[in-house]
Amino acid sequence: MIDDPILEGVKIGLLLSMMIGPVFFALITTSLAHGFRRSALLAFGVVVSDLIYVFGSYLGVHFLKKIPALEDYLGFVGGVILIGFGIHFMVKKVIPITTENLVAKPKKRTLFFQGIGINGINPFVMLFWLSIASMVSIKSSWGTSERVFFYGSLLLTIFGIDILKAFLASSFRSILSPNLRKAIQIFAGFLICYFGVKMIWGTISAVL
Repeated sequence: MIDDPILEGVKIGLLLSMMIGPVFFALITTSLAHGFRRSALLAFGVVVSDLIYVFGSYLGVHFLKKIPALEDYLGFVGGVILIGFGIHFMVKKVIPITTENLVAKPKKRTLFFQGIGINGINPFVMLFWLSIASMVSIKSSWGTSERVFFYGSLLLTIFGIDILKAFLASSFRSILSPNLRKAIQIFAGFLICYFGVKMIWGTISAVL
């Protein structure tokens, strides 16, 4: 059975959107302090940063795949990265949501570039996209169109959820207690580990 690229993209996008990291806090605090529209600009900067990572990681893995000695190991590398990412997320400390450190209302272009910067300098974002590129590289049944649909649905899902987070900022702040956020982190981390194990198992099956 061939995996549906759009459904796969939505699933991975929803999983990534569950991660309560720097981008989540930036979206919520910016929306609370400066309003939804400025938080939406921040979200747009984040998705542009993701798009840059998508191109970079995909081209990098595509180049590595041309090296026969490395081709069979890309799935292992991606799986290990995901498992490490999931474990880190499960043990990550919960940080309180606060708007105390925000400056006066920033300019629109500042927020856009801030979104690119917050997401771009996070090493875990780069590792995540490398693991996703590795996962895509081992799907031999996918052609160019399937890969475009996968990445397109993934990025649209992330952007849509980020916009929703900004819109519901006040609600998120009131209902996301430290215990609930920790539970979400553990659940998301477990799912990430599951995808990592699944990738490694699929690579082993393909090699054998």
